[in-house]
Amino acid sequence: MHKLKIISLTVLFTVVFAPTMLYAQQPVGSNRVLSYASVVDGDTIPLVHLKTVVIARKWALLTDKEIRKNQKLIRNVKKVLPYAKEARRRLQELEKEMAGMSAKKQKEYVKQVEQEVLDDFYEDLEKLTFSQGKVLLKLVDRETGNTSYTLVADLRGKFRASFYNTFARMFGFNMKERYDPKNNKDDNLLERVVRSVELGKI
Repeated sequence: MHKLKIISLTVLFTVVFAPTMLYAQQPVGSNRVLSYASVVDGDTIPLVHLKTVVIARKWALLTDKEIRKNQKLIRNVKKVLPYAKEARRRLQELEKEMAGMSAKKQKEYVKQVEQEVLDDFYEDLEKLTFSQGKVLLKLVDRETGNTSYTLVADLRGKFRASFYNTFARMFGFNMKERYDPKNNKDDNLLERVVRSVELGKI
């Protein structure tokens, strides 16, 4: 259980720092544009974070019966959803602050923000239950579009990501598994809970 909390904390940090791993190799000139990107199968793909748009009609909100049946999941979502959204917000702030910075200043700034994130979130995440940690990892994927394994691998390396995933699987969680509310029954329920919370229905 403690290991899953450590994984959740690591992933939260990674959400903030992963896009900063691709530093500019040359100063940004008048004919260059500094952009954040992710490397997928050897290809560099520009990374752009857009504002979340909730389209309620495509997802049925929870019925009264489902609300009564899933009280624990609802509590867990309400507990950890703010952390996932805060991580995304801080990521967007980082992108703005680091635009135009040299590689050296970017690294210094990342270290500064890392300590701030640690101070802000460590004690709260230490108090999360096992089930809340699993929900948090799912919602991090939902907010960022990346699995927890990918995020940890980008920042900490594949060896560390595999090490964490080994412990996660002991508790029934696969960090490589995508958040897929369209095809996964559990993720579908989680998505409907999240959307019901976001729209103030529960």
